[in-house]
Amino acid sequence: MQGIPVASVVIGIASSPAERRHLARLLGGSDAFLIVSNVDQARVFLGVVEAPPATTPPTRAMVAEATPIAQPPPPDLAVDSDRRVLRWRDQEIDLTRLEHDVLLCLVHAPGQVWTYERLHLEVWGNRHLGRGSDMHSVIRRVRGKLARLNAAATIHSVRGVGFRLAPV
Repeated sequence: MQGIPVASVVIGIASSPAERRHLARLLGGSDAFLIVSNVDQARVFLGVVEAPPATTPPTRAMVAEATPIAQPPPPDLAVDSDRRVLRWRDQEIDLTRLEHDVLLCLVHAPGQVWTYERLHLEVWGNRHLGRGSDMHSVIRRVRGKLARLNAAATIHSVRGVGFRLAPV
């Protein structure tokens, strides 16, 4: 081992983007650091956990049975990403970044159930942790905005699974 420099790496775990930014500022003086969203990501990086076993892809019959028939979003419902607004016919309402991102997922796959974990990964950038009160709060606000516009769509909860956009 003589002549080989010994370096250390600091691994930080923080679930939210704000916590990860704060941790990056704290670790900025370290030679090397890695910040991950959860312990599982750290384990994968370190090679402690084997990759999950490959599952056989579901057959078409299984997919058709488990997935509701995709419905197009109501034709007058649109999410304007440039201006971050929800448009229903001739009315618009502003959206926060989280509301926009959640609604964008649901609008692009109406009728499809988005699991809590998948939505959390897509919108917050990490795996779903905890009770999901952050997600439920955003969903409640988006439902309210859809109702204020009298849109022909709402967000339905699929108990214990996630959410889907559905006609009223």
